Amino acid sequence: MADKKEKYRLRLTWVLFIVYMVLLMYFLFFAEIMGRTYIERDYHYNLVPLREIKRFIVYRKELGWGAVVVNLLGNVAAFVPFGRILPVLLKRCRHFFYIVLLSFEFSLFVEVIQLISKVGSFDVDDLFLNTLGGAVGYLIFWLNTTFWEKSNDEEKKTL
Repeated sequence: MADKKEKYRLRLTWVLFIVYMVLLMYFLFFAEIMGRTYIERDYHYNLVPLREIKRFIVYRKELGWGAVVVNLLGNVAAFVPFGRILPVLLKRCRHFFYIVLLSFEFSLFVEVIQLISKVGSFDVDDLFLNTLGGAVGYLIFWLNTTFWEKSNDEEKKTL
């Protein structure tokens, strides 16, 4: 019975991860609400670390809090599920530095595609923020499994 439940949970987690990835790709490449345009434009990129983060903080009043939140917190939040779900799906991903590396690599892949396709821009600050999001997701996974195992052990002792 427990094995059947575990298989069901794993399948459900895969479905959630696939839905997450599809939604992430939509918002990163196709969502007009995120400023995606398909007119002919030049390449946009930022190779100076912290330049865009600083710009959003310094000009927060002119840009509006919505733009600041979407850019800074949105880039972090977008990758939290990546770092949270991947260790559940793949045992080899249950190491902090592995998730950080995968988050960085996936973010780099996305940024390069955005640069080549001229949809969005290549921004090293996004690499940092996305990787941070993956790390936060892993920490949530770790806290969840640590306390879950601890509470299960205590429950077994009381029985």
